[in-house]
Amino acid sequence: MTLRIITWNINSVRLRLPLLARLTQELSPDIICLQETKVTDGDFPLDSLRALGFPHIYFTGQKSYNGVAILSKIPLSDIRMLRIADSDDKRHISATLPDGTGLHNFYVPAGGDIPDAALNPAYGFKLRFVEAMAEWALAHNKKGSRIIIVGDFNIAPLPHDVWSHKQLLGVVSHTPAEVERLNALKDSLTWCDVARHFVAPEEKLYSWWSYRNRDWRKSNRGRRLDHIWVTPSLTHSLKAFHTHMEARDWKVGEVGPSDHVPVMVDIAL
Repeated sequence: MTLRIITWNINSVRLRLPLLARLTQELSPDIICLQETKVTDGDFPLDSLRALGFPHIYFTGQKSYNGVAILSKIPLSDIRMLRIADSDDKRHISATLPDGTGLHNFYVPAGGDIPDAALNPAYGFKLRFVEAMAEWALAHNKKGSRIIIVGDFNIAPLPHDVWSHKQLLGVVSHTPAEVERLNALKDSLTWCDVARHFVAPEEKLYSWWSYRNRDWRKSNRGRRLDHIWVTPSLTHSLKAFHTHMEARDWKVGEVGPSDHVPVMVDIAL
């Protein structure tokens, strides 16, 4: 069975339901992992999402901030939510696929604007959060582990994951401290970065463009913040990868696009 899995920071699931419907129609995903759903569990739009063809829906959220969800056309099991870095933020949800593969959906903190933990507690929290992810991964370091992690990691690790490596070294999302910690996470299980499995590291590749860019295509000042990683035992199962850049232009009525675009993998399980 080949599954199509998409990760997308939707920036409010209720606001962008029409865009989610369009994504479902255009790419026909089997599973969608959402970040920044920005809704409490009691107000989560279950009926609307089921109407899109996802009978199996798992979520954890909070008002106005954070929130993650997994929408699936196939039944999943062992639904869990991790409490990471001693925070009650809703930033993780996981499930087990029918073949036993673990699927983890993360939303890493953005970290504020100042890359100094002493001056900016949000940046320090982000660093601790990624460190805690690495500790979690090491605890699952078993030979042959089958794990997929996806989500908005809010870090662009490689020089060509940002529009200007030199100019963004001091900008949160590409600072050496963040990249160092994300690399430690990557080394924890020798994860395969799916995007760079298909797209050479020397090629520019982005998944986020600021709302401040009036013409994001013309300036193309993007960053690759959204990721899909798999453990080594799943690398041979990777079939295709796609960044759906078209979604950065989507608009329905007064509803504009998310500043992130969906990232997709086809994987045989």
